[in-house]
Amino acid sequence: MDALALTFSSGWASGVNAYLVVLVLGLADRFGGSEAIPDVLGRWDVLALATFLYAMEFVADKIPYVDSTWDVVSTAIRPTAGAVIGVLLAGEADTLEQAVGGVVGGGTALLSHLAKAGGRLALNSSLEPVTNVFASLAEDAAVLAVVWFSLEHPRAAAAIAGVLLLLGLVLLLVLGRLVRRGWRRWRRRAPAQPVG
Repeated sequence: MDALALTFSSGWASGVNAYLVVLVLGLADRFGGSEAIPDVLGRWDVLALATFLYAMEFVADKIPYVDSTWDVVSTAIRPTAGAVIGVLLAGEADTLEQAVGGVVGGGTALLSHLAKAGGRLALNSSLEPVTNVFASLAEDAAVLAVVWFSLEHPRAAAAIAGVLLLLGLVLLLVLGRLVRRGWRRWRRRAPAQPVG
């Protein structure tokens, strides 16, 4: 049950920032000796690549519209990373456990990625970049806290990740309704173009 809870937490976090998840889990394996984390994540080449990609995302995520472009590219990467981490965390399990780990990790990552990408797209409608920087730093802090906490308290971290996932999806629905309502108002105000 703890492996599934860790998979869920890591899946949620992967949907927000997959490279930071790999980096945190890899560092925990390399320096903390955590039994729950597969050794492949603690390899130096994996850590170096995760650090490089996290640095790129750290910068890209702070720039309006660049972050949304990065999110489009990450639509394939984040859920895949969540699924792979889920399978790795299942470890020497039978194929059913690995399949469940992959589905939980990938599915959770996909949902949290959609919530993040939609929320950040809505933030890009503001003219100032401060909200992007604040949102990006808050996301990174949440990912770091949840993944690190999940190493010692996987079930509690999974509950926190579940609440954060639910809040993100509700926020996405609310923002979607507001955008649709604004679009309808704008279309009613737009003058009709003469046909000629």
